[in-house]
Amino acid sequence: MRGLLVVNPAATTTTERVRDVLVTALSADLAVETVITKGRGHAAELAQRATETGIDVVITLGGDGTVNEVANGLLRDGPNPDAPALAVVPGGSTNVFARALGYSASPVEATGELLAHLREGTSRRVGLGHARWSDQSRWFTFCAGMGLDAEVVGRVERKRSGGRGNSAGLFLRSGVARYSAGAGRGHPRITLDVEPDRTATAPAAEGPPAGEDAATGPDRELDVVVVCNTVPWTYLGDRPVRACPEASFDTGLDVLGLRRLHLSSLLRVTSQMLTGERGPHGRNMLLEHDLDVIRLRATPQAPFQMDGEYLGQHAEVTLTSHPAALRVIA
Repeated sequence: MRGLLVVNPAATTTTERVRDVLVTALSADLAVETVITKGRGHAAELAQRATETGIDVVITLGGDGTVNEVANGLLRDGPNPDAPALAVVPGGSTNVFARALGYSASPVEATGELLAHLREGTSRRVGLGHARWSDQSRWFTFCAGMGLDAEVVGRVERKRSGGRGNSAGLFLRSGVARYSAGAGRGHPRITLDVEPDRTATAPAAEGPPAGEDAATGPDRELDVVVVCNTVPWTYLGDRPVRACPEASFDTGLDVLGLRRLHLSSLLRVTSQMLTGERGPHGRNMLLEHDLDVIRLRATPQAPFQMDGEYLGQHAEVTLTSHPAALRVIA
């Protein structure tokens, strides 16, 4: 079996020692080539080339950004049953995709788990999301978001480019700072339009706000939208953050929306996402499950992110669910 190991040297917890241990372990079972990425987009190029050169499995050692790039490279021409499988070893700060697949957060332990899967020949196909905006399109593995969520991601990216290390604390401080600076006031309103025949849950556990009819159709006016392809949405240290508790790689996309971005509701929904299995609920929230198509329209443009990467301000984004799009070693 031929493998390609894609290493992001800038990932938070990736070290030369971890890389050497991983290469040595993999070499016992694979004819493995190791390539260290040189910058943004390189991992996607490597993965696309792997689909053309007979590679059996592409293994990432990096964070969720590296995983996203490799997935996009493997799916450059759409889902392909003959494409290489994707395997992941966590090397970033949160590693949502790897942990959602059941891997340990420790890269050393995850390497042992990966080798066991390879020796047993176990793999599965997972559904992914795909987004289109302006003249661009891209796959995402676990989440997308429009509004405050994306603003915080953008702020964290700017901090990291200035030399700050990535951490849960940095996200929390950035979120508070963005809200305090006015992200909760005068922000764009986001219209959510979902595929009507796949809406599976009521807009909110305790019903819509007073004066609003829950049966008026799929269009909703929101301040914040989070789209999930799996559970969890992210991690706060070791604690999973469950924005959409029913989300799964085996179903369509799920949505959590906040109708109004008040500090009290923001604190309440954060607490609900961190505690218990029920997840967010309340009159200010909208929750949809197992959707084929999601359209987001913002007036004016709103910030947008996918898999923890800030992608700028956009007026309209269409997200679609693609079942069994990618084979993974898990």
